[in-house]
Amino acid sequence: MPAMLARLPLYMRLVRLDKSIGSLLLLWPTLNALWIASDGRPSPMLLVIFIIGTLLMRSAGCAINDYADRDFDRYVKRTAERPITSGKIKAWEAVALAAALSLIAFLLILPLNMLTKELSVFALFVAGSYPFTKRFFAIPQAYLGIAFGFGIPMAFAAIQNHVPMLAWIMLIANVFWSLAYDTEYAMVDRDDDIKIGIRTSALTFGRYDVAAVMLCYAATLAIYAGIGIALGFGWVYWLGWIGAVGCAAYHYGLIRHREHMACFAAFRHNSWLGGVLFAGIALHYALRG
Repeated sequence: MPAMLARLPLYMRLVRLDKSIGSLLLLWPTLNALWIASDGRPSPMLLVIFIIGTLLMRSAGCAINDYADRDFDRYVKRTAERPITSGKIKAWEAVALAAALSLIAFLLILPLNMLTKELSVFALFVAGSYPFTKRFFAIPQAYLGIAFGFGIPMAFAAIQNHVPMLAWIMLIANVFWSLAYDTEYAMVDRDDDIKIGIRTSALTFGRYDVAAVMLCYAATLAIYAGIGIALGFGWVYWLGWIGAVGCAAYHYGLIRHREHMACFAAFRHNSWLGGVLFAGIALHYALRG
């Protein structure tokens, strides 16, 4: 037990508990779906299940990602000291931890309906297979968008016991958003990724990377504008939407010169974009009463 406790900080680093950005990028679209699916009244039980489940699955995904990338990360300056790559944690430990976290996440949804459980199996497959798509898929960030957004159809399934077209439209919006922020992230490691031969959207888009990021933001926000109109959202929602537009414009200022740290700052700032959009949705329902 003392040895296990001594390794706890390493496991926490492995699953990125010291970095909240990834969890927030999964959480905001899931909360959007919970609020819209429940007409602004998600049950406390569902909130607890989905928030904890999101944190667990994000952590499991990080462990599997580092396992899959263990032979690549040593050649990237930013990732060379990750626990597996540096030899501080064995590869099998990461797999075991990911399996344990996934099992706990599945146990959380046992009180929910069968459709939600069935969707969770597909969500687990997508999350576990994403890291390997970087070997062959030109734009793996699109696949990531499905993995990061699958809480959306699961939330609708848990509340309505079916998945309406709106949920899939919201998932498409999340794919575009993921393409935007993860391309910003990939722009940080572009030079290293070229050397080691993995595929990223930043390399695929090439000199059009900034334009591609902004088009993806535009698609995301256009879809959410359509959702707002279709659902008759009020002025407070549109304040949140305008705030999200402002965040996207700010990101353009950060990434347009392709400086590594500025691109990384833009990626991290997406927690604000997602947050203000969710705030607009939540406040709309709160003010409506």
